[in-house]
Formats: sequence, C-alpha cells, structure tokens
Amino acid sequence: MAQFPKKITDDPYTAAILIRRLVTEQGIVYWRRYLVAFALMALAAGSTAGATYVLGQVINQAYVDRNVPGIAMFSGLTVILLFIKGVATYGHMVILTKISNAILATNQRQLFAKLMRESVGFFSERHSSEFLARLTAGAKSITDVLNMLVNAVGRDLLMLLAMIGVMVWQDPLMSFIGLVAVPPAMLVLRKLVKRIKGLAYNQFTGTADILETMQESLQGIRTVKAFTLEDTMQKRIDENIAIVERNANKMARVANRSNPLMEMLGGFAVAGCLLYGGYSVVALNATPGAFFSFMTAFLMATEPAKRLARLNIDLNSQLVGARMLLEIIDSPASEYSDDDKPALKLSDARIELRDVSFSYRSNDTVLNRMSFVAEPGRVTALVGPSGGGKSTVLGLLLRFYEVTQGDIVIDGQSIGAVSRKSLRAQTAYVGQDVYLFRDTIRNNIAFGKPGATEEQIVDAAKAACAHDFIMGFPLGYDTPVGEHGTQLSGGQRQRIAVARALIKNAPIILLDEATAALDSESERQVQEAIEHLCQNRTTIVIAHRLHTIMHADGILVVEGGEIVEQGRHDELLRRGGRYASFFRLQHHDAGALAPISATA
Repeated sequence: MAQFPKKITDDPYTAAILIRRLVTEQGIVYWRRYLVAFALMALAAGSTAGATYVLGQVINQAYVDRNVPGIAMFSGLTVILLFIKGVATYGHMVILTKISNAILATNQRQLFAKLMRESVGFFSERHSSEFLARLTAGAKSITDVLNMLVNAVGRDLLMLLAMIGVMVWQDPLMSFIGLVAVPPAMLVLRKLVKRIKGLAYNQFTGTADILETMQESLQGIRTVKAFTLEDTMQKRIDENIAIVERNANKMARVANRSNPLMEMLGGFAVAGCLLYGGYSVVALNATPGAFFSFMTAFLMATEPAKRLARLNIDLNSQLVGARMLLEIIDSPASEYSDDDKPALKLSDARIELRDVSFSYRSNDTVLNRMSFVAEPGRVTALVGPSGGGKSTVLGLLLRFYEVTQGDIVIDGQSIGAVSRKSLRAQTAYVGQDVYLFRDTIRNNIAFGKPGATEEQIVDAAKAACAHDFIMGFPLGYDTPVGEHGTQLSGGQRQRIAVARALIKNAPIILLDEATAALDSESERQVQEAIEHLCQNRTTIVIAHRLHTIMHADGILVVEGGEIVEQGRHDELLRRGGRYASFFRLQHHDAGALAPISATA
C-alpha cells in the first residue's frame, strides 16, 4: 500500500495550528484591550522615531546653524516625545499584563475543571505532579506565547518600521547597507528551531520529575525518616535536577548560538553605515544631524530586529508548555457528564448486584458474575482475603468505574441510567485511608453538607464521638488539621470522617475497612460512631476484623471475585466453611498475641 506523506494537519499541535488556535480562541476574547495596547505601542514607536529625528535637528542647530533658541526648542520637544513614549509604554505593559493574568486564570480554571471530570482510573495511571507541572508551566506558556506575538507585532515590528522610516528618510542608500545582514541571520535561526522543540519538551518532563520526587518525599516523610531514606531520596532528586540542569545548559547554548553570528553581521552593517555616512558628511556635504539621526535610529532598530529574528525560536520553546496543557483540556473526559440523565429516586434504598463482572485490565477479571442483595435499612458485610474484589464493589457502587457486564440496581433503577451526581449525593463513604483537607475541623465536617449550620456540625461530631476531643483543643472546631489531617491521630481522623458522613444524612452508607488501622481503644470509639451512622440506613461494610461485623444482618464471603458463602455470623460458623476458617484463624492469632501483650 502506498504511503502518503504526513500532512501538517495530521498533528493538531504543530506550531502553526497552536498559534492560530491560541489567537482565535483565547486572544480574540480581549481584542478591544489589545487594540488599545496596539495604539499605545504605535504611539510609543512614533514618539521614539520622532525623538531620533529631532536629535538630528538638535545636532544641526548646534553645529550647522549655531542657533541656541533652536537647540532649546528641539531639546524640549525631545523631552516631550520621550515622556509620551514612557507613558505609552507603561500603559500597554499594564494592559498586556492584565490580559495575561486573565488568560492564565482562565486556563488554570479550565484544567482543574477538566480534571474534576476525569474518572478515578484516569488518575491511577498518572502522577499528580504531572498535573501540577501542566497547571503552572503550561498555563503560563500560553500567556507567554500570546505576549510574544503581541509584542512582536505591536512593539517590535512597529518600532522597527518606525526606525527604518527615519533611516530611509535620512538616507535610502545607507538604509539598504544596514539591512544586508538580515537574510543570512534568518537562515541560521531557522535551523535552530527543530532542536529547540526537543530540548523544551525534555525540560518540561524533567521539571515534572523534580516535582514528583519532591512531592513523594514530603508526603511520605514519615516513611522516609523511618527507613532512613534521606540519602536515597536526595540522590534521586539530585539526578533529576542534574538532568534538568544539563538540558537547560544545552538549551542555552542552542538558543544563543546565533548571537555571535548576528552580532558579527550587525557589526559589518554598522561599520558599513559608519563608513558611508562619514564619507557623505566629509565628501558630499551631508549634514551631521542627518548622519547622527540615522545612526541613532539604526542602533535603536537592532534590538527589536534581534527579537523578531529570534521569535520563531522563543515561540517554539514556549509552545511545548502550551501543548502540554491543551492535550489534557482537549482529551475526552473519562467521566463524561451525565447530568441530563434522570436523578436517582430512593424509597427503600435496596441495592442489588445482578451478575456483575468487572476488569481493570483485559484478561484480568476482578469480579466474576457477582450477585447479591443489600436489604434496605440493614448492614451487609463483605469479608474475605485481600484482592478478592471487595473494594471494587464499592468503587462500582459509587460509579468510580463502570461495570463490564451485568448491572447494579437500586430500588429498581440501574445506576448506569441515573446521573452520577444524584447517586453520590445519596451515598456516604468512609474508607480506611481517610482524606482530610488542609482546613479546620469545622470545615472538614461541613464538606459533607455545604452550608451546614453550626448546630448541625456539632450534632454530627457528637454522634461520631468526636465532640469531646475536638473541644479539648484550644481552638476547638477552628483547629487546623494539617495536610492530610496529620495533626490528628488515626482515630480522630476516622471520627471526623464519620461526622462528615453523618452530616450528609445519606440513605446509603459504604464503609471500607474504616477501623482496620486503629488500636483497640480508637476502634471501639469509631465503631460506636459507625453504629450511629448506620442506623436505619442501607449499609455495605468491608471488614478484615471479623469481630466488628459479627452483628451484621448479612455476611458475604468474597474470594476470587465471587461470593463463596453468605449468611449471618452464627450460621456461617456452624457451616464450618471459609468464614469459620477466617474467624478461627483471627482468634488463634489474637490468642497467640495476648500473652505477648500482657508481658509487654
């Protein structure tokens, strides 16, 4: 089969397409402000050009006409023109900064909103530091690209044209001599663009690696300290930083490789103009003012000319960051919006799994045609060995994932046919790894019910057996919990999580080993709080400590993605099956450990 050449439109993130998109989608929104900025840039360029021309008149008044009033008049005009330039420059810089800040904020909001529409599975495949890098560097790159384009057209191009205008007005032939360096300079710069793209991409990924190591080291500081991993983590981040440093040095060498050549070519152009201009004054009786004005305009034109010549290099280095951001924003949301679906309407909150199968990856079945019923107002416990699929059941009930086969029905309604928001609004979840936000205790409880009153927050805390320890803090409910709640003990965090679930007052409760990581005293307090939470609610609880679910209305033994036994505690013990084996094993281990604890 014939291979067709790849078209530029095959890649939606080429430089040309990205630039057009940024201009038409983001820059065009602020076109009125940009027009004002362009007008101010034009005023600044005109004032600068006028000042260079007037400087030549000052020279003529001094050395040709010997006219002191003329010198004073043109000197005063120079001051006025330069003041106008300063005001115009200040104005367009403030306007562009405000536009940049608005675009930056918009892109940051868009990225965060997009991430909130992604599924749990989307984040399990990526590191959170990647999104931090895209949020910061990517959003800023977009504003930098737009600023480069605006400044290239409005500031540099207008300034260059204004200076060339003065040069041509003073001496057309000398202007031609000054511009001979442009073609070879552009040829050299063109070859550097491709190299810059690769280096910019490596710089972005290297920075993300530094953020990843930093974040993991700080969030896992207890593990780092406990296992004396300080040197290991230091070595890892040193390697990441060294890679970024080497890449940054390469980028500096490549990006600035053109400078010596451009300066040399510029030197030839200046020398040519000086020779011709000096000859014109001496041999052709040209006025020194015209020569001075020309050279001033020529020298002032070199900086905007250099920036315009490097524009392609600078744009391509920034477009990498813009691409990193837009790739996430453009990708289809893995958790698509389904707010148009009907809301879940509960009467009894009866949950039924009908031949549910699920796989995280192909050829790796986690649940295999699982069926059971969680009766309304009762507690259904899932027990069994790790990896059997218990937590997956809760993830499917919350629609963190979608079932591969079968259906989950609540009060006769398939959860796939109702909106996720309505399903999750009527479900309260408490896990083993409690996540508390870096905020106060009050606000962490109130997250369960936005707009909750102080009375509701306190009542929820009391029901969760948390009010007493909260009031023991000097700041009470205003006590900060720290990042991930690290300023509280495990039992305290669990009870705050239970209070957050209680204040939600949801008819369905999902508990994932909520007491597994606690000591006996904390477990007793949390268990008492959970009993308040589960009253008259349909509850599905996962437990490894079987004594915590002995009074459950139904116990399901899950193994290998299937239910191998079900019944009440006493029934399952009499059968002498898998549940009885687990129960005896735990009691045997507890008995074996008891003398050790007593001796200690």
